[in-house]
Formats: sequence, structure tokens, C-alpha cells
Amino acid sequence: MSSNAVLNVENEQFLGQYIPIHYHHQMLADEFRMSALKAAIEIMVPLGGKVLDLGAGTGALSFFAALKASKVYAVEQLPELVQYAKVFLEANGCADKVDLIETDAMTYLPPEPVDVVICEMLHAGLLREKQLEIVQSFKARYREKFGDVMPLFLPFATVMGVEPATANFSFEGFKAPIPLFESIRSPEPRSTPLGEAHPYAFVEYQDDFAVTFDFEHTFMLTASGQFNALRFLTKNVLAIIPDQDTYIDWMNQNLTLPLKTPLNGQVGELYKVTFSYAAGGQIEELQNSIEVTKV
Repeated sequence: MSSNAVLNVENEQFLGQYIPIHYHHQMLADEFRMSALKAAIEIMVPLGGKVLDLGAGTGALSFFAALKASKVYAVEQLPELVQYAKVFLEANGCADKVDLIETDAMTYLPPEPVDVVICEMLHAGLLREKQLEIVQSFKARYREKFGDVMPLFLPFATVMGVEPATANFSFEGFKAPIPLFESIRSPEPRSTPLGEAHPYAFVEYQDDFAVTFDFEHTFMLTASGQFNALRFLTKNVLAIIPDQDTYIDWMNQNLTLPLKTPLNGQVGELYKVTFSYAAGGQIEELQNSIEVTKV
């Protein structure tokens, strides 16, 4: 491997784009994620339609799309995953419908208009992964080539909120205030809210959207405890169900970030919270921007 190739891989690792095959088990084994995505794809993809899967990974979502579509363009940049996806798609009997393309999702355009674009690079807080950057770039290039009529996007939207929290950063007596990732279904969560969550961003992928998030809000604590963290909540609206006034959603893991200085919070106290970060940025960028002031 050349020095430039090594540098590019290291850079991709840093940005969160390089996800080796052994980590994909966690995504494939998440039954809530997989069942929600499968159901959303079944609803959104028209019978005989055309689909683009940006960041195809192991090809699971391309497989779901191929159950209804006549053609799926599956884009994956990592050669290792392209090889695995090729084997998996053949084993699942849909390789004839899926064109597997080894290239950067940031620059690829399909040879024809598509009905649905799947882009599941959904990190908590829309951090690390290039979800928004890729969708934004795709829309500009697609419009230039095919006109103003956009395909549908999956997910349909992402909603993000934040809440004051108390978190247990002690591990067998070893105190280490570090970022925590927890499933919303965790039986013994390490963090619990001290106040109501407040939304700070709504991204609707069909429309124009911001790629930076600036937040300022004054929270009233509804419980007493050590106010030592902020907990970030990320809900992805995958698809709207027609005629039912409902939707299919999937929650990312909650991201809990320690505060620089823990506070002794009491019910009824007011705290002004501010932060700022760019979509796709590093967790440290968000964490270092957090400021909490008692009002």
C-alpha cells in the first residue's frame, strides 16, 4: 500500500468512514434497526423501481431494496466490504438486480434517474459520519444531471434533542468521565435525565438543511442530582406510512457527554446550555463547545 493510500485510510478511520467487517455484526444483529429499515424500504420502494444505496456496506439494505426494485445501484468505497457484499448478495439471490460499485459516495451518480435514495450513515448526533455532506452533494449533482425532480430519501428525516443528565462514570471504582453510548432499551442505563429533552435540529432530507448546529437553551431541572452530563437523543424517521398518519422510526444510541465541571443540581434550578458543532464532525468538537451556566 502506498503512503498516500495509508494516509487516506487513516483519514477515513478518523472521520468514521472506515468500518471493518467485524463491526458490521453489531449493525446486522440490531433487530430493531434491521426490522425498521426493512419495513421502511418495503414501503418506499415501488415495485420495479430504481434505487441508489449510498454506503452499501455488507449489502443488507440493497438486498431489501432488490426484493421490490428492478435495479439497485449499491455504492461502497471500502474494497474489503465490496468483496464481502458481492459474496453476500450472490448468496442471497439478488446479485442480478444489484450493481455493486466500488467508489466514493460523495462523487457517484447513477446512469439513470432513481426512485429512492438510501443513505444510512446515521451516527448519534449526526457526528463522525458524512451523512449530511453526502446527501447535500448528491442532490446538487443529481439536479444538474437529471433536473429538479428529486427521488425519495431514506431516512426521510432526523430529529435531534438534548437533555441535562446525571451519569455514572465510575467503572469498578475507576472514575473516567468519557463519552457513553447506550441503547434506549438498555436495562441498566448509566445516565438518567434531570430535565426534559429539548429539540435542537430537524433535518428533512428532501429539503435544504443546515450542516451546522448551534444551540442555546435554559433548562429547568425536574430532578435533583449531580448534573455532570448532557445526553443527546437522535431519532430517524425512516419512512412515512401513507394513509395511516404515522411513520417508521429508528433511534440511534443515546450519546452522553461529560461536562467539564460537574454541578450539584436541585429541582427547579435553571441552567443555560450552549454548544455548537458541524455535522460529520468529531465528538470532541461538540464536547469541547459545551458550556453550562447556572442562571
